[in-house]
Amino acid sequence: MHRHLGSLLSGGHGADITVQVGDETFAAHRCVLAARSPVFTAELFGPMGQNNKETIHVHDMEPRVFEAMLHFIYNDSLPKEDDDEVVAMAQHLLVAADRYGVERLKLICEDTLCSHVDASTAGTTLALAEQHHCEGLKEACFKVVMESETLQVKVNQAVHRALSNPSGVLLNTLQKLIKRMVDELIDQRVHLWRQIEEKQQALLGRVSDYCVRNASCPVLIVK
Repeated sequence: MHRHLGSLLSGGHGADITVQVGDETFAAHRCVLAARSPVFTAELFGPMGQNNKETIHVHDMEPRVFEAMLHFIYNDSLPKEDDDEVVAMAQHLLVAADRYGVERLKLICEDTLCSHVDASTAGTTLALAEQHHCEGLKEACFKVVMESETLQVKVNQAVHRALSNPSGVLLNTLQKLIKRMVDELIDQRVHLWRQIEEKQQALLGRVSDYCVRNASCPVLIVK
């Protein structure tokens, strides 16, 4: 099925709509766009649809990003990207997929970003995940941040990002990140105190046993 749809896209046979993205145009089929995207369904066939228009305009998106999304809509796969472009394209496509409700594409992009997130990209990727409600990607970012840096460095970097770009999303992300770090620090301290108490009790038990076996053992008073 997708192979045949891909042939329709590449050959342009039966195309009944032109999509204008920046300075580039793409021939497409209304029914295919509507079948894969609820946003295109509303735009093309809804009460305010443009079903009588021959051209629709897509703003705030690079032509190459729309072209990749269009390729996915028809082929259910993404075009091959250079290795150094994979992450950047996945970020752009995640935004596009969220905007047009192409959920499978959004999940694929999220999975790609999860496998590429590291200490240098965790901050910006976390903000992207927060903005577009990608829970799996947020968890991947939190894991990298918590494991790769000290508490002081993490807080400093998060504060710097938030103050240099004080959007609601970044401030909200910063709040969640700090809460996560504080919770983990508390858990670590509680775990440490429990270990100390267990070792103390074990030591007192051994001393008590020794004193029972040796009548001459001095009396220990533990406060």
